[in-house]
Formats: sequence, C-alpha cells, structure tokens
Amino acid sequence: MLAAQGRIEIQHELLARLDQARAETDRLFDHVKPEFLYERPIPERHRIVFYIGHLEAFDWNLLRESVLGQTSFHSEFDNLFAFGIDPVGGGLPSDQPSDWPSLAQVREYVSQVRQALDDGLAAATLTDPAGHSGNQLLNVAIEHRLMHAETLAYMLHQLPFDQKVKKPRLPELVVPSVEPRMIEIPAGAATLGLARCQTDLFGWDNEYETHIIAVPSFSIDQYEVTNREYLQFMNAGGYENPPLWREADWKWKTQHNISHPVFWNRVNGEWHYRTMFESVPLPFDWPVYVSHAEASAYARWAGKALASEAQWHRAAYGTPEGTERPYPWGTEAPDRRFGNFDFESWEPTPVGAFRQGQSAFGVGDLLGNGWEWTATVFAPLPGFQPFEFYPGYSANFFDGEHYIMKGGSARTAACMLRRSFRNWFQPHYQYVYAGFRCVRN
Repeated sequence: MLAAQGRIEIQHELLARLDQARAETDRLFDHVKPEFLYERPIPERHRIVFYIGHLEAFDWNLLRESVLGQTSFHSEFDNLFAFGIDPVGGGLPSDQPSDWPSLAQVREYVSQVRQALDDGLAAATLTDPAGHSGNQLLNVAIEHRLMHAETLAYMLHQLPFDQKVKKPRLPELVVPSVEPRMIEIPAGAATLGLARCQTDLFGWDNEYETHIIAVPSFSIDQYEVTNREYLQFMNAGGYENPPLWREADWKWKTQHNISHPVFWNRVNGEWHYRTMFESVPLPFDWPVYVSHAEASAYARWAGKALASEAQWHRAAYGTPEGTERPYPWGTEAPDRRFGNFDFESWEPTPVGAFRQGQSAFGVGDLLGNGWEWTATVFAPLPGFQPFEFYPGYSANFFDGEHYIMKGGSARTAACMLRRSFRNWFQPHYQYVYAGFRCVRN
C-alpha cells in the first residue's frame, strides 16, 4: 500500500513538473510578436512555428501508444513536427512560410494533443507494455521540453529586436572585477556518468554507465574567459593567424567571414553586445560566448588548452580529501545563491558573482552563466545502451563532429545541473550560450 502511494506521489510530482515546463515554453513563444512566428532566426534551424508544434508532437509520439494506448487523430502533423534539425552538413533548409500550416491549425493541434495527454496521464498507471517505466518517459518529455526552452532562446536571441516583445532587464549585479588566475588541481579521480542501479535517478542514455578516470594534476582558470580577455586575443590578430586554428576551423571561419563572436557587434566604432532585447556596450566582465573553434583558437594563443571532460569534473566535483560532491558547492540543491541558472535571467552575470557556488578547490561559476566547451569529443561511456524508445537521441551524434559541454547557462533548468549531464554541439555553432576556461597540463 505504501509503495503504491509512493508511486502515485511521484506521478503527481512529474505531472506538476510537466505543467511547469509547458509554462516555461509557452512564455517563450509569447516573446515573439505573432506576425514573426514564421521567421527563421538561425539559418540552420527550422522556422519558429515548427517548435510550437514540435514540443507537443514529441510528447504525443512518445507517450500516445506506449503509455496511453491511444490512436492518432492527426498523423500528418505527428510526423511533420516530429524531428528538428542538427546543424551539421546537408545544406541549409529551403522551405518557405507557405509550406507550413497556419498558426491557427498548429495551435488547434497543440490544444488537442495537450488535452488528450492530460486526460490520459491522469488515468494512466505509467508503465508501458514494453516494460519501460512511465516515470522515465515522463522525465524524457519534461527534460526534452526544458532543453528546447534553452535552445529556443538561442534562436530568439538572433531575432531582430523589433520582432520581439521587449521585457525589462533585471538590475545588473555589481561585483568587483576579478583578476584572471589559475588554480592547481592535484591528481585524483573523476567519476563520470550514473550507475544503472540508481533507479531513483533519471539520466539520458549517454549518462550511463559510471566510469572512473584517473586525472593527473593540472591547473585551470578560476573563471570562464571574459569578454575583456577575449578582446585581447582579437586585438592581437587571433582571427588572422592560421596556426591558431585547426584546418577545418580556419576553412569555416574564412568561408563564413567570421571575425568576432556572434553576440558582438560594432556601434560607432565600439564593441557592443547583443542581449536578448537590446544592444549594450560590451560588458567586459561577462563570460565570452563563442563556438568551440573560436575557444580552441584562443586557448592555443594563450599557450593553454581546453579542459577535457574528466579534468572539468575533477575541478568541479572533486575535493582535496579525494571525495566527490554532487554539486561544486556541496550537497544542497541548486538555488540562486550558487549561480546564474534555472531561467533566472536572460543574460550572463559578471564572472565571480557567486562565491558560494565555488568548488572545493575554489573554481567558480562552474554551473550556470554559460556552458563550457571541453576538448572531449562526444562519445559513449563504457556500458552505453541507447534508449529503446529513442535510439537516436545520443547515438546519432557519436560521429566525431560534436564536442561535450559541461555546466549550464542562465537558461538551463535546475534538473539538468546534475553532475552526470552531458551537453554537446558541433564546433562551428556560434549561437549557443557557451564559453570556456583553459587548462595547463
């Protein structure tokens, strides 16, 4: 009886979290003026209207048959909105706004799907015939939506200001500038991944199985590289120096005329920063957001390197005593004392603003304020098994063309700040809220 009651409570908690995630994405679309919902702010991505349908179609396709035992009422839209685009190869999409259904049709589909899901989930036992845990599938639906709440922000960031509903900026944190310094990390172990026996914890397929790596001693930047530091690299001719770039990165930079971070722009001869709703003078103490290619070039210029995934883990979660923490600051759940994350802000904050979030070694800003590129190519951990219900989630990207990012940004949900979470993007994608810090081995 108690076990059944516990399952019911967990189910209610998950359904409440799904509602919260829906509210987050609903608010996001409200920031776009309706007449611009068919725009494509990032050339490699679908038009905005696709994502309005996609979020519901994903949940529906995931849960409709396996958990709810329901049949489709609009299979054409189920397929149309099923899959997004990974911006690697294959050319740019060429569809026109007229190729898509009307906004009224999309909204009606979303409304019908959401109602069918809510009615079905309220009565479901959350165990599907294939033996998958319904709780696992609900976690997939929740985190998939929250991931899009972040990646959609990347898209909307590139939308012209006059096509958005402007929101007031939060008061800027005023913190003393920090001097760049490196921190010595002694040799020790880094535990990547989750143990499959931890059935009470959710993880995506690429987070399994637990893998312990011995990490030699190294030094790491205390904070992410700032706009001020990156400007020094630019002023030193970093974008005109081929030896600093891999051959493929130099070719990309040259073909696309890349000469500065995509969030920067010139105004009357001075560098400005494109925030979500306005352009402001370049905030020197914010972390710089760049592609992996740009981050790697800076690291070579500085005589350093990007951290490996294992080095990043060691600096973030290790301790001088040899134990490891669930979060850099300890065991407390993430909250606003520890970093800039969980949709608290649209923009970065100055590095060093959250001293309570430092790791045991004194490394700061590890969670939130910008993902951090690593030197590690995205690949399976030993013991990897793809999700049967979503086999391509990770496996489709084990192609040597994607790099792991760790940490999180201001738009990363708290649930994805867990130690085992792995994000990834290809090296020439500039639009992600991602910075970096360097190491010396």
